[in-house]
Amino acid sequence: MEFGLSEEQTLLQETINRFLDDNAKLDRVRKYADDAEDVGADIWAGLAELGVAALLVPEAHGGIGLKTLDAAVVAECLGAHVAPAPFLTTAVLAVTALRTAGDAAQQAQWLPRIADGSLRVGAALAEACGARGAAGVTAANGKLSGTALFALDADADMFLVADGEQRLHIVARDAAGLGVNPLPHVDRTQRMAELTFDSTPAELLPGSADGEACRAVIDVGRVVQAADTLGAAQNMLDQAVDYAKQREQFNRVIASFQAVKHLCAEMAAAIEPSRALVWYAAHALDEVPEEGRLTACHVKAHLAETGEFVARTATVVHGGMGFTDLLGLHYWFKRIGFNRQTLGGPERVREEAARVQGFA
Repeated sequence: MEFGLSEEQTLLQETINRFLDDNAKLDRVRKYADDAEDVGADIWAGLAELGVAALLVPEAHGGIGLKTLDAAVVAECLGAHVAPAPFLTTAVLAVTALRTAGDAAQQAQWLPRIADGSLRVGAALAEACGARGAAGVTAANGKLSGTALFALDADADMFLVADGEQRLHIVARDAAGLGVNPLPHVDRTQRMAELTFDSTPAELLPGSADGEACRAVIDVGRVVQAADTLGAAQNMLDQAVDYAKQREQFNRVIASFQAVKHLCAEMAAAIEPSRALVWYAAHALDEVPEEGRLTACHVKAHLAETGEFVARTATVVHGGMGFTDLLGLHYWFKRIGFNRQTLGGPERVREEAARVQGFA
């Protein structure tokens, strides 16, 4: 049995990488990171033209109707370029929520707009992955109250919000009583906000009443986020190898030093099996559902650790230059750190994996 990407998936990967090579270069990423008014509309519009926004949307609603593995392929490309795009929240989390928990009217209203790139959806699911302090959202009579920390995509047009019972709601950005407060954090390629609700009108996704839809959305998000980390880690390794081939010490390129060779080899050895795990986790969610949740936990935890190791080691290979903004290596470092903690850190998801297996 041969397990790998299909010809179509390889072509998708090449197409997305080619677009990002031209339109999401490091200078463009820096501009986004330094300008709060820049929402990256040009990058997202271009990706939408390529069908990225429509990837998981059913054909009946103007989408392409592909699967989680295809989304993972795209996410790996985005992570490799540290592209500032709302792919995870809009094209993955929101679409999965609407497909699994939305009624026919909600799907007809929102999915076509997501597919054509005209609607951005943020996601406030942090409390469903482990609440902090007094944060949390309550729902009553079609209105939300409380606070949702660490909402993804502060620039979104509307938000997917999980309440304390893990029911899912759609909230318009201009809804009465909604406060969107930007939260500064480590990764400036992905914006985050604190959402405050004061009897804010919200639209319940009726299929999310038992909380299972929320957990399914988080499962998909974790796999796609792991793929993003994989792409960032691979790029950091590539940069480290390229730098080692050029940087000279004692009249020799440092790539000729055995210690540097070992560091690069260790990174490559960590990344390669991780790629297979990402692919299988994405495949399992659609094709082997009984393994989906457990594998999603495994891949999220494993890539968090692998990504951290590669980020640290690649920076060591660069020496002092690795900490400067001149090379911009820190954008990938911070992307990996951000992905490590959102939608559940490795400790949290390992605990969930233990519960899935009946060990806790």
